[in-house]
Amino acid sequence: MSKYAQVGVDVKKRGIEAFQPLMDNLYPEAFSVLSQDPQFPEYVECLHTDSAGSKPVQSYLHWRETGDLSWFKGLAQDTIAMNLDDVACVGALKSPFFVDYVAINPLKLPKQEVLRFLQMGFKGCFEVLEKFGIRVRFAGGETADLPDQLRTLDISGTIHAKARKDEVITGQEIGEGDAIVGLRSGGKTRYEREENSGIMCNFITLARHCLMKKDYETKYPEIQDPGGKGYYGRFRFDDFSDELGMTVGEAILSPTRFFTPVILKILEKFRPQVKGLIHNTGGGQTKCLKLGRNVHYVKDSLPNPDPIFHLIQRESGEEWRAMYQGGNMGIGMEVIVDPQVAEDILSISESYGLAAQVIGRCERSRAGNRLIIHSPFGKFRYD
Repeated sequence: MSKYAQVGVDVKKRGIEAFQPLMDNLYPEAFSVLSQDPQFPEYVECLHTDSAGSKPVQSYLHWRETGDLSWFKGLAQDTIAMNLDDVACVGALKSPFFVDYVAINPLKLPKQEVLRFLQMGFKGCFEVLEKFGIRVRFAGGETADLPDQLRTLDISGTIHAKARKDEVITGQEIGEGDAIVGLRSGGKTRYEREENSGIMCNFITLARHCLMKKDYETKYPEIQDPGGKGYYGRFRFDDFSDELGMTVGEAILSPTRFFTPVILKILEKFRPQVKGLIHNTGGGQTKCLKLGRNVHYVKDSLPNPDPIFHLIQRESGEEWRAMYQGGNMGIGMEVIVDPQVAEDILSISESYGLAAQVIGRCERSRAGNRLIIHSPFGKFRYD
């Protein structure tokens, strides 16, 4: 059993297949579900929902230790990015419409103050996105007081967007020789204010448990399942790490990057050459397995993982094979393109200050989708 599974997370999300018979999905091999627009035959709709994962628990810990509610602000970006970047992967970027859902234990948190900082976070994100031609309309949402169900808080969102049928990225066109361009999850782009650790919204549960000191769960028992694996780390949230270039807590809470500004520009210039887009969230580097049919993904030029992943691996003892299966390992978004335009894609990404590189290629597979990763830590196969 992986260290990630030991803290209660199933990377493969087994069980969700029970919902597939209920889905109205025009393109089963696409990254996100697409349905026919009932009013306009030339359009499809994408409705997607996701959350900030267990990052709110880490924000809660920081607030309890410092009294500073601004630690909740960054969760707004996580929630938007986890949804917006996913609908971007199918090219659904027309008229994005967003709602949020905040479930909170008001006996543990000052609800009104937390909501105020989340509002500030949402506002700042919408302003940044609009500067790059992405106007996300906000339709409010729901706040639920759940003291009997929730130990701290949970933040999620839902986005609705459209695409013309002739602009949809279905993954069906992925073929032999297509290049895989990887966009980095860490560092700092020209539309960001701070350095990002690159962790995004996955591996957070493992990171919290293997990095944070055990005395936190004694001090704040609500941050950990009393029947689960406890915290076993050696760091305080505000311990500065030269390796990370920031505190350990800041690395865990680094917000999920907005890749959509870059993707929008790529699609404007090279839509016919873009065969697939992959947001490496749940499933990490194996997320590509859900895109296309009978594709053998070969990733043999991945970058050295960001320092946060090295730290998690050392402190948890997780196998490197499981690290690539659970985390993005430094590549947050993948663009599958005709190899003739790969250099152009790199130039667009780098014009935004977003580091990118060709990380592999696509080949044909005779037995479903497959993936092989060549890394400094071994060769790993997944299907």
